[in-house]
Amino acid sequence: MRWQDFLHLALRALTAHRLRSFLTLLGIAVGIAAVILLTSIGEGLHRFVLNEFTQFGTNIVSVQPGRRGAKGGPPGLPSTARELTLDDAAALARAPYVTGMTPSVSGNSEVRANGRVRRTFIIGAGPDMQRAFAMQVKVGSFLPPDDAENPRAFLVLGATLRQELFGNDNPLGERVQIGSERFRVIGVMERKGQFLGFDLDDAAYIPTARAMALYNRSGLMEISVTYAEGVPAARVTGEIRKILVARHGREDFTLVTQEDMLATLSNILDILTAAVGALGGISLLVGAVGIATIMTIAVAERTNEIGLLVALGARRSTVLGLFLGEAVALAAIGGLVGLALGAGIARLVGLLAPALPVTTPWRFVLVAEAVAVLIGLAAGVLPARKAARLDAVEALRAE
Repeated sequence: MRWQDFLHLALRALTAHRLRSFLTLLGIAVGIAAVILLTSIGEGLHRFVLNEFTQFGTNIVSVQPGRRGAKGGPPGLPSTARELTLDDAAALARAPYVTGMTPSVSGNSEVRANGRVRRTFIIGAGPDMQRAFAMQVKVGSFLPPDDAENPRAFLVLGATLRQELFGNDNPLGERVQIGSERFRVIGVMERKGQFLGFDLDDAAYIPTARAMALYNRSGLMEISVTYAEGVPAARVTGEIRKILVARHGREDFTLVTQEDMLATLSNILDILTAAVGALGGISLLVGAVGIATIMTIAVAERTNEIGLLVALGARRSTVLGLFLGEAVALAAIGGLVGLALGAGIARLVGLLAPALPVTTPWRFVLVAEAVAVLIGLAAGVLPARKAARLDAVEALRAE
């Protein structure tokens, strides 16, 4: 039998029971739509998080006090690790391949200025911070390269904090009080947005040593080191490790590169995308059961037709192929409907939530349609084999 005849007979069988065929392919369509929608949201979340990290550059090594992953006692016990100091930071600034360094200490405090009070995020930073993290100054200037141990009491406002404290007035030269200290405003930052829940626009930037005194800290929370383009991160971390081990006498610190963080995040988000896609796959399983049920009913209803085909000389393989073709056609059409439905809803979600870059990954589209066809093929095997094994005489006798 020609493939055109196969297609004609399969489509005729489907249109003969329109409602039943529609409900069956709807099960597959819902499953495919769920897979496409969930993977689109997962892919959008993937890109959103990666963009959050890469907007601050990728050539960054974070140096943190304390060594992670070391064997020892249970967590929570007091640490004997040596703290990172401003002298450590100055030594790292002279390391090979290093283009910038910013020691940091942060906290949360009330800020008073212009008769207004606001509790906000205080970031103690070095003068290289704006260049290291691709931040821009809108008005004035960033923190100057003062003496690291005794910097002047200067402050740079985030865009939101400036609006809350001074409105549209020019804040340059104004005094801002944090705790018992008064700082002079020398700049306002361009808007940068949020990063992992921290609103960088609703923050005040002060010299690191001033932040250490403000929060009564003797050590740094982190040292961020930027390095030249094209230099392998492993080479840079090797130089940093060599310097700090020489200063501390042992490796009591942790080095985290931007590449490490991006790779870890990418792996986690890939697993998340696959997991939400698997949830949609449950609907595909329900659709497969529906196809198997409908095809079994179809075999029982068309016993006479099968007997007539065999009596007229149709091969068993022809009967098998006919019923398999019907099952595959049901699944394929349902898959196409589901693809259109899932992509459409994903597009709508993207319009309603523009901050989330919902993207339909076309590799999943192709995989989903292929899975739909395979489901139809697998679900139709048993009913088709049953049809192909019917005895022609017994089938023609059946009511």
